[in-house]
Amino acid sequence: MGNSYNPLLDSFVPLVEALGKMFGKNCEVVLHDISNPQKSIVAIANGHVTGRTVGGPMTDYGLVNLREGRYEDEINYRSMGKDGKILKSSTIFIKDENKNAIGCICINYDMSEMEMLKNMLAEICGTESDNFQVVDESFNDDVNNVLANIVSSTLDNFGKPVNYMVKDDKVNVVRVLDSKGVFLIKGSVDYVAKVLCVSRYTIYNYLDEIKGSSDQAGGK
Repeated sequence: MGNSYNPLLDSFVPLVEALGKMFGKNCEVVLHDISNPQKSIVAIANGHVTGRTVGGPMTDYGLVNLREGRYEDEINYRSMGKDGKILKSSTIFIKDENKNAIGCICINYDMSEMEMLKNMLAEICGTESDNFQVVDESFNDDVNNVLANIVSSTLDNFGKPVNYMVKDDKVNVVRVLDSKGVFLIKGSVDYVAKVLCVSRYTIYNYLDEIKGSSDQAGGK
């Protein structure tokens, strides 16, 4: 039985296992097929770091990158696991012969123990903490949890209960969700419609309206 992911990624599977073994149990290495964000994980080593397995989805931060077409490598940014682990992360994109991104390797190193040690040494030696780029990213092994987390945090930041929202409010919520790549997830339209107490066709109308406004803002 053939693999359901891009065959060009096959050659990177041994690298995932090798890096996981080389850097030990605190280092998670993940190979993603970005053409299938709902089940993007095709190989993973030390998945206990974030609790994910093969067949898991992209993270919310990964979805934003896909939505914006941002395929630039990011090295040594800071994120946090769902259980509060402090992670030092890097994302390296894999491209085909035409320079099109087809996947990525993500490395997430659990820095929790090192962070405790660093803080102890900083207190003793009087040094300052290193400066990291801080990224708001959550890790889940279920795409439905990724979707629910993004929608929940967006509504929390909006600051108005759904039952008090008028159409413009809901359009703005959909606009933010779209910018975060939510609608790349299968079934997201139905989920968002249910949360916003509208029909799925209304969500499609909102998206058309948002696209029309964006095209108009781009000028002629």
